[in-house]
Amino acid sequence: MAAHRKPKQRLYTGPAARTAATLALTGAATAAVLPGPAHADPQRTPAQVKAEVDRLYHDAEVATERYNGAKEKADAAEDALDDLRDEAARRTERLNTARDDLGSFAAAQYRAGGLSTSVQLALSSDPDQYLERASYADRIGDRQAAALGRVRRQIAQIATLRSQAKDELAALTARRAELKKHRATITAKLADARRLLDRLTPPERTAYENTDHGSATGTPAARAGRSTARGAVRAPNARAAEAVAFAYGALGKPYVWGATGPSSFDCSGLTQAAWRAAGVSLPRTTYTQINAGRRVSRSELAPGDLVFFYSGISHVGLYIGNGQMIHAPRTGSPVRIAPIDQMPFAGAARVA
Repeated sequence: MAAHRKPKQRLYTGPAARTAATLALTGAATAAVLPGPAHADPQRTPAQVKAEVDRLYHDAEVATERYNGAKEKADAAEDALDDLRDEAARRTERLNTARDDLGSFAAAQYRAGGLSTSVQLALSSDPDQYLERASYADRIGDRQAAALGRVRRQIAQIATLRSQAKDELAALTARRAELKKHRATITAKLADARRLLDRLTPPERTAYENTDHGSATGTPAARAGRSTARGAVRAPNARAAEAVAFAYGALGKPYVWGATGPSSFDCSGLTQAAWRAAGVSLPRTTYTQINAGRRVSRSELAPGDLVFFYSGISHVGLYIGNGQMIHAPRTGSPVRIAPIDQMPFAGAARVA
């Protein structure tokens, strides 16, 4: 019977107890830090990595266009604030001049004493000369009243300008906070994409980089495009031809988010720069550029038209004919020629 009794657990005391506790805690910590195979993330296939990287790049481009819009508004707010401050300085200078004039009038009145007009006339040895001076004094009084009115108006106008400047400063502060938020989103998305791409083998990475279905500057298609640009660009008008020629000249230049040239571009920065070279001012972002001209259908496309992609209007290229466009694709991919059917088509606009 004694052989079947549960053996007593041995209680540790002193150094042995401390050693046992340390081992138990170490084991628990190791178990918490190193999860077992059942909790490990499944290994992604190259196709899954490509899909996730594509999504991250698209998310970064959406954030880039929001950044561009916020920057455009921040720049406008900063310009308006500078204008208001300059105008307030000019009006303050005029106010100081008006105050000096008013002070001169007040000093002259003080020096004239407090005698009434009738007493001064009675004491004057030359009444005719006094009357002439009195008439001049009346005119001085009118000028003093006018100067006082100018001072009051200048003070009111400066107060208004300062209030407007305060509002513009608040708007600028908000825009700068928005810029910071979008910048953080962009850099985080791009960092995530780079980490995923680093998991690919060199051949897989090369295969991914070649999935843009486009032609960069050194390819035969790009060289043919450059020769077309040097010759007569077929476009509906001279301005469209200028815009297309500019886009051909940008082939091979790197994509940099927020850039508008001349050495690098993002997608809307490229189309804005191309049409600026043709003498046409476009707004900064994809979602404002689509409303900058007349909407045209896909079947009506002509060289120089802006072509837009994705439901959020987050990407734009410049149509060059034959179902092709020139666009700045994404980070790591330079300005290139690509088919317009490689992305979800969202619409087109004819600028001129």
